[in-house]
Amino acid sequence: MLWLQEVQRTERKCCLRAMVFDGKSSELQLSVLPIPAPGAGQVQVRVEACGVCRTDLHIVDQDLKDPVLPLIPGHEIVGRVSELGVGVDVYQIGQRVGIPWLGHTCGTCDYCRSQRENLCDAPGFTGYTINGGYAEYCVADSGFVFPLPEDKRAEELAPLLCAGLIGYRSFKMAGNPKSLGIYGFGAAAHILCQVAKSLGIDVYAFTRDNDCGAQQFALELGAKWAGGASQNAPVNLDASIIFAPVGALVPTALKTTRKGGRVVCGGIHMSDIPSFPYADLWEERSIRSVANLTREDGEEFFELVSRALIEIRVVTYPIERANDALDDLRNGRLQGAAVLTASTTETSVAS
Repeated sequence: MLWLQEVQRTERKCCLRAMVFDGKSSELQLSVLPIPAPGAGQVQVRVEACGVCRTDLHIVDQDLKDPVLPLIPGHEIVGRVSELGVGVDVYQIGQRVGIPWLGHTCGTCDYCRSQRENLCDAPGFTGYTINGGYAEYCVADSGFVFPLPEDKRAEELAPLLCAGLIGYRSFKMAGNPKSLGIYGFGAAAHILCQVAKSLGIDVYAFTRDNDCGAQQFALELGAKWAGGASQNAPVNLDASIIFAPVGALVPTALKTTRKGGRVVCGGIHMSDIPSFPYADLWEERSIRSVANLTREDGEEFFELVSRALIEIRVVTYPIERANDALDDLRNGRLQGAAVLTASTTETSVAS
């Protein structure tokens, strides 16, 4: 009987379930596909959890125009190494790893050679040009995989792989503020708010007007003040980070920014920025955008969160309910982050 169980186990492992985007509809399709084998320099990963990011929503809503189709989305992947490709000796079978948005770089362009691999001329992006984690298995370039701790739950770790990382890179762009505004209090903001508070920074959270639930959530996580995006903060801010994909928030944020301060746009897609008076930008205020991340960002960020007590609030969904997760994100029904797992749907708090 043991040999029969092994044959059955092997047969089960020949295929995986995945949610696939075909480019024709914003509804993902549940599909059964062959499990991909790792190529040279790659690892195969059995997925434990995959966060649902606003970038995934921009892909399926076709705000981002050039995905490789058909596509398995997802780039906040936590899993365990299940097979090693030729030449990989830095990971072991069964080791927990994370797979982020930046999945590959050329290593030879001017940006890669000047430690700006996030701007690589020929990059690969997980869940956009490389199949991602809305599936039971995936493969990844071993050089762009992060080792992850064993003492935290997979669904707790998943949002750190993008919401956490892009929030951290946005924070680095903000220029060591003492007071920080955050526009849009979703997955990235609820992590960054706690990181900033742990560093002694006053956080001012701006949500959709009249969204008292999100404002209370921000206060619970350490924000000094929370209000609607149309409101003025009680003080002028050293910097603001905009996570909401709303271009009209840029001139709004500038008006609350003190001289020499910065407004950082932390998303991959944003609606058009309306015109505004030059006087709102004058006095050495600046506007910055954030593109992707570097592996150095990841190393710094995971070291930082290992020392800070960060509460990750998640709503989990089974893989086959990815469309529900995306719709909840699209319509602002989430506090914290949505995460796909193989388990039943539940609301949970991790700390």
